[in-house]
Amino acid sequence: MFNKKTIHDIKDVKGKTVLVRADFNVPINELGVITDDFRIRQALPTIEHLRAKGAKIVLISHLGRPSGPGDSSASLLPVSKKLQHLLHLPVQFVDDCVGQKPQEVVAKMSEGDILLLENLRFHKEEEQNNREFAQQLAQLADVFVQDGFGVVHRAHASTKAITEFLPSYAGFLLEKEVSFITKALEDPDRPLAVVIGGAKISDKIELLTTLVKKADFVAVVGAMANTFLLAEGVQVGASLVEKDSVSTARSILKEAKMRATKEPFTFYLPEDVVVAKKIDSKSHTRVVDISHHTWADINAYPTQPKKEAYTVASDELILDIGPISAGYIAGALSQARTAIWNGTAGVTEVEGWHSASRPFSHGTKTISTALVSSVAGAKNHPFTIVGGGDTVGYVESVDGLRERLDLVSTGGGASLDLMVGKKLPGIEALQNK
Repeated sequence: MFNKKTIHDIKDVKGKTVLVRADFNVPINELGVITDDFRIRQALPTIEHLRAKGAKIVLISHLGRPSGPGDSSASLLPVSKKLQHLLHLPVQFVDDCVGQKPQEVVAKMSEGDILLLENLRFHKEEEQNNREFAQQLAQLADVFVQDGFGVVHRAHASTKAITEFLPSYAGFLLEKEVSFITKALEDPDRPLAVVIGGAKISDKIELLTTLVKKADFVAVVGAMANTFLLAEGVQVGASLVEKDSVSTARSILKEAKMRATKEPFTFYLPEDVVVAKKIDSKSHTRVVDISHHTWADINAYPTQPKKEAYTVASDELILDIGPISAGYIAGALSQARTAIWNGTAGVTEVEGWHSASRPFSHGTKTISTALVSSVAGAKNHPFTIVGGGDTVGYVESVDGLRERLDLVSTGGGASLDLMVGKKLPGIEALQNK
């Protein structure tokens, strides 16, 4: 249960100036065009609610890591234009977030007006959690609303210090993300199935350790699986591996195997993989049966399979999970009541040759299909939480997929910290119910 006050708890917001900390840290290309507006769209419900209630809305956010004040590549001006397009409303923009300019514009605002201030990180005091800087921000408003889930794991001026100067509430997005993720880990409808990927074990050691204790099924995919396979003695060729984490992988595998002897639990590594010599759409691909008990044996029967059928060559890269692995994971997901997916199964960004399907996205497609498909005789697909930049990017690229998932998280580090039970400074600082 979310135990912080939300915007529903703000009394008489009509006519008040509300400072909303959003997370508009979105990718912008060299032409100043936003290439993915997912995070902006997730902030709209809070903005629209406050506007409907007659509030004056002042939006603040960071964008990237600017080289200094005036770094045009980190300006939030393109975000103000995108907001205007999405809301079909005027959105004012001021090229600073503190000082005389913002004060003058805020003083002239009417009920329902929306103002976006310039990048908070143009001022180094933001990341220093500076009280004086936070107080300058607070002077612009009557109420503070935290709706930037992706930043609440940071103790910055706009997430922590500012709450000392204004009554502080959670926005709709923050409440939803925290409530859904907390329930999935602390009180899930079981079975709880998790698919986790990414490049590095070191980024997700705590999460993996937590999942081995709490989930009913854990599948490791993507480049992270390569390190686990290496720890199991499987040849991975020239694949991306984290050699410094092989011992960590062995420890996690040992813990997983121990739990599996005591209660129903599965820790699953790929049995077959898709390999190529280059990461591009033109490379020849093949499926390698690294488990040496399925495709290789079937194809070679009645003789023994050749070694290359179950061995990744020294010059080959593992770029996706194979069909048997994808099918096994899909089967586990179809039986789950709760599912968490963080990390694609392959290099999904490689486009297909001459409009063909993406060569290393078949495993990811099978997983996503399983998450939104109802099994015959079942009432619903699992309650699903999706996170991680690559995973969210893939979901956004498939028409209609995001709408069929329960939560597509805007948080990277915040999601991971929350999943392992850490206290998040930006949430702890808000008013309790």
